Amino acid sequence: MSRQQLVAGIDVGSTKIATVVAAIGTEEEEKIKILGVASVLSRGVRKGQIVNIEEVSAGVVASVEAAERMAGYSLTKAMVAIGGPHLASQNSKGVVAVAEPEGEISPADVERVIEAARAVSLPSSREIIHVLPRSFTVDGQEGVKDPVGMSGVRLEVETHLVTGASTAMRNLTKCVSEVGADVQNLVASGMASAEAVLTETEKELGVVLLDIGGGVTNIVVFVEGSPFYTTVLPIGAKNVTNDLAIGLRLSLEAAEKIKLALGKKPKVPKVPSKEEAKEDSDEIELSDLGIEEETRTVSRKTLIEGIIKPRLDEVFTMVSLEVKKSGAMGLTPAGVVITGGGAQTVGIMETAKKILAMPVRIGSPVGVVGLIDDVQTPDFATAIGLILWGSKGETTAPSTGFSFGQIGKTLQKIPGRGMAGRLVELLKSFLP
Repeated sequence: MSRQQLVAGIDVGSTKIATVVAAIGTEEEEKIKILGVASVLSRGVRKGQIVNIEEVSAGVVASVEAAERMAGYSLTKAMVAIGGPHLASQNSKGVVAVAEPEGEISPADVERVIEAARAVSLPSSREIIHVLPRSFTVDGQEGVKDPVGMSGVRLEVETHLVTGASTAMRNLTKCVSEVGADVQNLVASGMASAEAVLTETEKELGVVLLDIGGGVTNIVVFVEGSPFYTTVLPIGAKNVTNDLAIGLRLSLEAAEKIKLALGKKPKVPKVPSKEEAKEDSDEIELSDLGIEEETRTVSRKTLIEGIIKPRLDEVFTMVSLEVKKSGAMGLTPAGVVITGGGAQTVGIMETAKKILAMPVRIGSPVGVVGLIDDVQTPDFATAIGLILWGSKGETTAPSTGFSFGQIGKTLQKIPGRGMAGRLVELLKSFLP
């Protein structure tokens, strides 16, 4: 693959393990082309956390190998999503004196002030996953997005830190290593999904991203273009499946079929014939959904109003409390964007609008070409977000309202791992 770079994303979720392989185009053709996609049933993951490392490793191997076969390439490294209630966030500030008070602020100054913001007290059991610059202050001038090239003496930064449990991070890395690929970077699942489904306008206005997976719900609140609050709720679409299984006294597999069938978009309406009128009635034949062991009918209204809606009410009530807790109430006029597999649950938009009292839309991944029919659904948001994140070549968010400007673009082209490594190589180029 001359002049093109491969990037891969692995999303280890509670319901599925998805792998996406893509090629990043040249500077002349800056397109990200999906080459391979694979998804296998996830076993050994509960509430977003690994509980059986052997089962997860086997699932990762199966998913990656299938994606490799489709793409025709072998992976050596991958961006990997990490989730679970162990994730937490906080906003931190850093302050440094500019190295050359009479000169311009350099990328090295920016790197130092971001490192200063990392200096927070954390338990030994936790590690920093992301340090995302939100805004800079130069000699008291607030709201600076790119300080490089500006004159100043004192440089401050406000960052958004995302932390995770060290053991969870090591376990996930170990599972991926079983396939022979290195972990290029760990990315919080919600951050990856946000990159795939949110628009820059939504981020600038302020928006709440909800990634509803099988076992957890990732929440990322954006204010003024940057992440402001990140958390994970231990509740997801599997709870709806469990409720259906208990309420109807069916297996989890049968309940999942019912949930998916109810969530499918209706076809273009037409005048039904007498034979078709039965299909539009409130009654659902379970045998028609592939549940061969059941011959009874159930009421669609009872399923939605009596079983599914109460659980959705609980989910969005918890989300509302988290948004209030974040201090972002009134700061997200762009509303709520729901993605993840749970976004396809019947009645989810109506329930979200009612409880959150904000505009709501369903978010599907954008920004890629190629095998898009396989990935342009909400349940692939995290995997595609990993691809977009990895295409930027950075360990921090590719669009957090922060850029290194022209110098940053030069640094991007220098080979090496991390911004610090690129800075060293850039400085060497000026030496005799």
